[in-house]
Amino acid sequence: MKYKLTLLAVFSGVLFFACKNEPGKNSADTETIAKVEIPIPSTEGTDGVRMIPVETPAGTYKVWTRKVGNNPKVKVLLLHGGPAMTTEYMECFGDFLPREGYEMYYYHQLGSYLSDQPNNDDLWVIDRFVEEVEQVRKALDLNKDNGYIIGNSWGGMLGMQYALKYQDNIKALVVSNMQGSFPAYADYNAQLRSQMRPSLIDSLKAFEDKGDYHNPDYQNLVVEEYYRKHICRMNPFPDGFQRAMEHVNGHIYEFMQGPSEFVPGGNLAGWDIMGRLNEIHIPTLMIGAKYDTMDPAAMEEMSKLVQHGRYLYCPEGSHLSMWDDQAHYYPGLLGFIMDVDGGRF
Repeated sequence: MKYKLTLLAVFSGVLFFACKNEPGKNSADTETIAKVEIPIPSTEGTDGVRMIPVETPAGTYKVWTRKVGNNPKVKVLLLHGGPAMTTEYMECFGDFLPREGYEMYYYHQLGSYLSDQPNNDDLWVIDRFVEEVEQVRKALDLNKDNGYIIGNSWGGMLGMQYALKYQDNIKALVVSNMQGSFPAYADYNAQLRSQMRPSLIDSLKAFEDKGDYHNPDYQNLVVEEYYRKHICRMNPFPDGFQRAMEHVNGHIYEFMQGPSEFVPGGNLAGWDIMGRLNEIHIPTLMIGAKYDTMDPAAMEEMSKLVQHGRYLYCPEGSHLSMWDDQAHYYPGLLGFIMDVDGGRF
């Protein structure tokens, strides 16, 4: 079966560009995007949606957020992966966190589908995103007594980088399926690739040697032989995940991540904070999974390097273990929040 280019967009994999989202949208253009009929609310003031102004070196832009639930004592901010994905693939959190009485916020980072998309590559650096998250935190009134940040994949990377500067402004951090070193993550992916049958590796390499990452045959091989084993083990893929694939901003993704997890080349390629994890002193949950593109042993090690860490292992999960191993993911996540909120951790 052939897959649309959009199925392969970001998590830790090959980038393809047939996305509805286009790079270079300014504020006025983003207003047009917000009127497109999509399964998530986009109009400010409806169904918890709020557009938050964000100051950047290039000017002021707006980012989309959506509040679900109402509990000023426990506020959870979700950081999606990518870069430049959307929280559509994190919609499953809405089946669990609000049910426990927690206030939760979906949030599209600058450049992502329902937020402004300025055409300025100087903005697509992790330190600038850290400042954006801090501004969003303030606007949503998360603080050291009530604020929890959950970051998955690139969102976990951003969450850790944020904590190194602003951890005193939140109560706890959750790093879901993201190692503390981009080079180490790339090495682990190379190990997973080496486990493929030799003929498949040869086929992939033939496309990669030509830089033919967008070839539908290459995409189909990666989906069937890699993504279904290591990104999401559900078949078919969840609807929210597929919509997020359709809405990825491919330009930003490639600029920061590079064209392939096997050939990283974006501006995140050298990112490594393993030597600084001991600076993180707030309660921190590290989540790893057996079939993940991230090394679960490395995730466990990270939980020991931070000052107050806990490790959650998902034995049936992949990179999207919030979907394909909910039996372990959510009890562990909710137990962590309960323990932190109750002063037991």
